[in-house]
Amino acid sequence: MPFVLIHGAGFGANCWDELIPHLNAEALAVDLPGRGTRAGADLRTVTLADCAEAVREDIEAKDLRDVVLVGHSFAGVTVPRVLNLVPERIRHVVLVSAVVPPDGSRVLDQIDPGVRDLVEESIAGGVYHQTREGAAAILCDDMDEATTTATLDRLIDDSAALLGEVVDLSGYQRAIPRTYVHLKRDLCYVEELQQRSIALLRPEVVDLDTGHMAMISAPERLAAVLNAVHG
Repeated sequence: MPFVLIHGAGFGANCWDELIPHLNAEALAVDLPGRGTRAGADLRTVTLADCAEAVREDIEAKDLRDVVLVGHSFAGVTVPRVLNLVPERIRHVVLVSAVVPPDGSRVLDQIDPGVRDLVEESIAGGVYHQTREGAAAILCDDMDEATTTATLDRLIDDSAALLGEVVDLSGYQRAIPRTYVHLKRDLCYVEELQQRSIALLRPEVVDLDTGHMAMISAPERLAAVLNAVHG
């Protein structure tokens, strides 16, 4: 029963590197279009459907079944599309401080106003570019200097269009068990917004006292949660 890991905005599959050695089963970290193994895709044209198709392709290429599907942050709007594509292959969903806005809305409309201002300032030419300074402030507050540097070195540009695309959450209506990992020190997807997502999903909830990038700042603790779900 493998794990399939979907990264959030501004990162690629390598954001899971610290976590994977602590998992008790096979783990596949997916690169969404425009980064890593899919770096050839033009970020300006990437859609949420493209992101879900990338996950489906990787799952089917390895013929993975009974998957524990893990989505971090922005992956909260990719996960339901994956559930609609390959529902028979997914056993459990784990959402790590995942963005889950109301169905039919846009992610950009639902994020914290202070963070939204930073995001909007970071968009140019269809590309979302975070500065190291801005990212450090909201992503690395629970990290030491070395870990912060290692995290920021993996920061990449992303598709601005994804932030403004209307989301389709219909996949969450499927009867697939789900767990939400609530990150208590998250300055990126803040407490109020995590609680809104939890209210929409009605999942099992597990608390972790970490910042937004728990897979890097506290990989053993996040892995323990995932391993418990996996069983």
